[in-house]
Amino acid sequence: MSATKERPPNSVNRDILTKLIQTKLEILHDKENKRFTMDVKGEMAKVTYTLRDGKMYLNYSEVPNALRGQGIGKILVEKTFEKLTEEGYTAVAVCSYIKAVKNRSDYWKNKIE
Repeated sequence: MSATKERPPNSVNRDILTKLIQTKLEILHDKENKRFTMDVKGEMAKVTYTLRDGKMYLNYSEVPNALRGQGIGKILVEKTFEKLTEEGYTAVAVCSYIKAVKNRSDYWKNKIE
């Protein structure tokens, strides 16, 4: 008997599902309120920041309770990283969760302070 677990025939690999969700979600930069927002099923996930000395300090990330545990936080942070670098900002991760996402990525850990 094999010790490895097999997935049911119709189950979806979580990584594939996360990538599908990620391509459908749009991140918006709300400069007036100094935040990045993402609408997910009518709920708003966000990353807030402050600007100081030419850098964007990513202070806080929030995913509504109903959306937690689905990988939305990671998608939110990665899309924030993408958007701010597209717009020419350099950033510093202050929030512990944002730091964790940055440090787990070979790509972002060298681009976000």
